[in-house]
Amino acid sequence: MQPRNMSMSGVVDLAAVKAAGEARAKAEQARAESARTGGPGAVPPADLVIDVDEAGFERDVLQRSAEVPVVLDFWAEWCQPCKQLGPLLERLAVEYNGRFLLAKIDVDANQMLMQQFGIQGIPAVFAVVAGQALPLFQGAAPEQQIRQTLDQLVQIAEERFGLTGIPVDAAEGGPEDAPAEVPAGPYDALLEAAVQALDAGDFAGAVQAYRNVLTDDPGNTEAKLGLAQAELLRRVKDMDPAQVRREAAEKPDDVEAQIAAADLDLVGGHVEDAFGRLVEAVRRTAGEERDAARVRLLNLFEVIGPDDPRVGAARSALARVLF
Repeated sequence: MQPRNMSMSGVVDLAAVKAAGEARAKAEQARAESARTGGPGAVPPADLVIDVDEAGFERDVLQRSAEVPVVLDFWAEWCQPCKQLGPLLERLAVEYNGRFLLAKIDVDANQMLMQQFGIQGIPAVFAVVAGQALPLFQGAAPEQQIRQTLDQLVQIAEERFGLTGIPVDAAEGGPEDAPAEVPAGPYDALLEAAVQALDAGDFAGAVQAYRNVLTDDPGNTEAKLGLAQAELLRRVKDMDPAQVRREAAEKPDDVEAQIAAADLDLVGGHVEDAFGRLVEAVRRTAGEERDAARVRLLNLFEVIGPDDPRVGAARSALARVLF
């Protein structure tokens, strides 16, 4: 969805934004005290997903956004993609353990909010951070892409606004009430098959092998890294490097040309060049093109790994051009 400058006047009181710094400090104090005492500041996992209407928007979204990022899920009962996306977002809200709050908004019952956010199709997902609204994505996006978007959101919320989320009381409806988890894996054979496929130049086979692991174990770090690397190698396999670089130089505003060149940069070991190229592409574009550049940049972060300092620097640069 194309980012837009949104005016919320007439629906909410944006004066709450002015107090974001004070509210943030109080929230951090409350989190620290709750963590120390196990006090009532913690919320049960069920409270990480809330239904919001126009009357409660300021209280439940704007004011809460001073202590935790609030993700808005615009949906409707008749919307089939909403029925796919909604449960996924609810599961991720619990999994992220208070790093964001999920607010579900029924567009049929809240037409004014839908109009104020400029919603043209659902499902549509926005976030509000310290009173500032920003679009995330539209449609039932793949889980990996949603996770990347949420990871970026919580990082920006922490780095720019000091919002580290809200404490969650795991004892409420806790592990004793949950069904026993079936241990994942082991996946040694599948991972070894993927490595062998990579060594043989069978990138499609490697991609499939890593995906087989992630189907059963979505959090498998080795498979995530391997998949990102295999997909990158598959993309550049048939590229003509000279032609790709020529087109990128001649068409600085062509997002697809810049994405292809960034892939080549990364494979060639020019990590900062690849990241810088895509950050610049995000800065120069809007709408679907901007989102394509952003998503590819997040994919390349996966190839290098989140602990690499170059990834941290590029995430900060991306945040500056996005916000």
